[in-house]
Amino acid sequence: MILVTGGCGVLGSRLVKRLLAEGNSVRVLALAGDPAVARIDGCDIQIRYGDVAQAQDLAGICDGVTVVLHLAAVIITSDETQYETVNVQGTANLIAEARKNKGIRFIYVSSASVVYPKSTAYSRSKRQAEHLVINSGVAYTIIRPTLVYDKGRGGQEFDIFLDYLNKWPVVPFIGAGSALKRPVYTEDVINGLVACVKLLPGNKIYNLSGGEAICIKDFARLCLRLMGKERRPIVSIPVWLCLSTAWFLEKFFKNPPLRWPVIAGIIQDANLDPAEAEKDLGYSPKKVSEFLVECFPREIIN
Repeated sequence: MILVTGGCGVLGSRLVKRLLAEGNSVRVLALAGDPAVARIDGCDIQIRYGDVAQAQDLAGICDGVTVVLHLAAVIITSDETQYETVNVQGTANLIAEARKNKGIRFIYVSSASVVYPKSTAYSRSKRQAEHLVINSGVAYTIIRPTLVYDKGRGGQEFDIFLDYLNKWPVVPFIGAGSALKRPVYTEDVINGLVACVKLLPGNKIYNLSGGEAICIKDFARLCLRLMGKERRPIVSIPVWLCLSTAWFLEKFFKNPPLRWPVIAGIIQDANLDPAEAEKDLGYSPKKVSEFLVECFPREIIN
């Protein structure tokens, strides 16, 4: 029996179906009333309704479970207290339940942002959660995906990036655009997670990143070309001006269009080396320069 939190998300629901196809029994933790449960309608699974941030909702959730796949997290929100409530306290709550089941394995899906020298509330919450997992006393594997892309909408950060590029006839870009990223295809992340379930590597951290590094501005140009908008110019805006603008906007807007987490994500490297995952898990990620074309045409919001 495998417990999956976040199993109603785009990546999580496909992971659930893959685990079922490989002969596993699956239990999913879902929020009551979440319309995304429709993604796993018809699947032969157990669904337990509850909120990972509420310890009482998790009582007995790990009974009979051999592996926990903890994907549930808040990634983008204007209410930064949710990062502490869901990402940190929710992980602590789940660990407390996992400890009751001797021999259980805990696979935690973290984030490439934990390596940022200049942190955000989100990256700090993921660092704290990693610390909890490492010191839990439970056998663990930590997974750090990079920027996830897919053929349809659902990867929040990638969708927002594309929508932004599509919005402007002249694209204002934060900084020089030299930060290195490793965009990773959804199915590659799923392959890595399934390999972790099969092999159960003990107390390891793996980067499930893409097959090549690309600077963020070149990635933007590639996306524009695939959207048929390759003639749109990209104009670099100095980072100091972006920071000043973000500070000013936060004084007057509840949900400002430019905030520090956005700036941090554009200007900092997330070039995580997948070599250890390739060696231990047989992980073989696609190159974004070769495969991103398969994700277009796609829905993009103006």
